[in-house]
Amino acid sequence: MSTVSEELVWSALGRVIEPDFKKDLVTLKMIENLKIDGGNLSFTIVLTTPACPLKDEMKNACLASLASVPGITNTEISFTARTTGGSFTGKTPIPGVKNVIAVSSGKGGVGKSTTSVNLAIALSQMGAKVGIMDADVYGPNIPMMLGITDTPRQVDKKLFPPSGHGITVMSMAFMVPPGTPLIWRGPMLHGIIQQFCQDIAWGDLDYLVVDMPPGTGDAQLSLAQLVPLSGAIIVTTPQEVALSDSRRGLAMFQKVNVPILGIVENMSSFVCPHCHEETDIFSKGGGEKAAHELHVPFLGRIPIDLSIREGGDSGHPIAVAYPESPLTQSYRDIAGKLASAISISNAGAIPIQIGNFGG
Repeated sequence: MSTVSEELVWSALGRVIEPDFKKDLVTLKMIENLKIDGGNLSFTIVLTTPACPLKDEMKNACLASLASVPGITNTEISFTARTTGGSFTGKTPIPGVKNVIAVSSGKGGVGKSTTSVNLAIALSQMGAKVGIMDADVYGPNIPMMLGITDTPRQVDKKLFPPSGHGITVMSMAFMVPPGTPLIWRGPMLHGIIQQFCQDIAWGDLDYLVVDMPPGTGDAQLSLAQLVPLSGAIIVTTPQEVALSDSRRGLAMFQKVNVPILGIVENMSSFVCPHCHEETDIFSKGGGEKAAHELHVPFLGRIPIDLSIREGGDSGHPIAVAYPESPLTQSYRDIAGKLASAISISNAGAIPIQIGNFGG
């Protein structure tokens, strides 16, 4: 019985190019546990994020390349992930957290918190360990949107936050009675944000999503300066005024050297459930136009849909209530792009644009 040549196997795998890093899997040391037993071949592909959207593409490319190796009768390919973390010069890392993603908006009412929650769940459904820091201290709605009724546990000097639908959450909603307004000046906000970073037992997280307050005030500046951000995304609605709002938000991150991961166009259109006619309530293309003019990635569109609103109000977000819906798939597509962009940035392979906001 002929034996499969290990040298030919490695040579074949060395011709498979990882789509994001533009190098072969062998050079990137992404192949482990290669075993040959007669005509049976097995190995593991080590991903830089469990939320990698390119698993099937890489698997198919490996099988196609290995077809040229004589003697292989069966190939088993498994996946594992070792999420990479960024280096944050001049900032104190959050213990246990590998990557921090800021979700921001130029103004309120564009669906930033809804986007934060559903992207966090999408990342979790793709295999990542995820938490949310509800940094919108004046309007902390994340616990309600995830159906969380528990409060943090204190052990020694650490707070252990509760979770909902597999997402760990810390929020000012746990610290003040419902309906109580938070009337704080900048220095107090600075202090609570610092506590959220260092005094919370987040555990081991691949991604911590930070739901930022809207606008570009004290809270946003403190967050951008204190939190070791891997990058930021801007959520906007598609009307023309979105360009000016996005420009302000992106310019703030530019000033503090936070990479821009891209723009999400929310409330993109409305499809009538009765006549199925599509209506562009907030016009169309504002978010994509902003991304183009500001030279940052356009991550995708999320339409207006009743089920998204109902999910947030009931504590069962659409990504949980309807995991197979096209809307949930839209969130997963955006989450996959985010995870890939962060992995590339962490590897230093292709720098993420911070943006060009001149003239």
